[in-house]
Amino acid sequence: MEPAFWHKRWADNQIGFHQPQVNPYLQAHWPALGLAPGARVLVPLCGKSLDMLWLAAQGYRVLGVELSRRAVADFFTEHGLVAQIARQGAFEVWRSDEVELWCGDVFALRAEDLADCAGVYDRAALIALPMAMRERYMALLGEQLPAACRGLLVTLDYDQALIDGPPFSVPDVEVRAGFAEWQVDEVEAREILGESPKFKAAGVSSLVERAYGICR
Repeated sequence: MEPAFWHKRWADNQIGFHQPQVNPYLQAHWPALGLAPGARVLVPLCGKSLDMLWLAAQGYRVLGVELSRRAVADFFTEHGLVAQIARQGAFEVWRSDEVELWCGDVFALRAEDLADCAGVYDRAALIALPMAMRERYMALLGEQLPAACRGLLVTLDYDQALIDGPPFSVPDVEVRAGFAEWQVDEVEAREILGESPKFKAAGVSSLVERAYGICR
């Protein structure tokens, strides 16, 4: 998707992808990754996710990357956090204690920006991107994240021909192909069609949410 698409979604408050609670897959499966206390965790296309506060509360340093300055500002305002703002390369960096949000294009990230990231958490990044951008995104993670980086990935799998994304369908075979150089383990899968009236109305017969543990 072009940047203008996401800027408009935030400007119009069309942010159904934002969850009003911490993601249950994160709470259930993140501890099994065994990251050391104080490890830095990349959260790409982070929006204003509450998951970042949860990670920080567990003792991790959070590096969120978000295109929309509105989303970044809302995160700090809504949680009463005072941010220090500075420039770093292509990004405007907002910092408060253990949380940094980098406002800019995720594809501008360099290996040196991520050199100390031991973890990555993707709930809504991969599924926000059309196929060509997903390929670039998965390649970016493989090229720029350090060896032995571990993380949690959440996807959706449904008949894409019946309804346009985002969120896009990313079937298991695409995940494993895109992360071919990673160890990929499915840790949970749920049929969530009953919770998704928009997909039912479009004639979708199955909507599977999957969580993967990944390790580079």
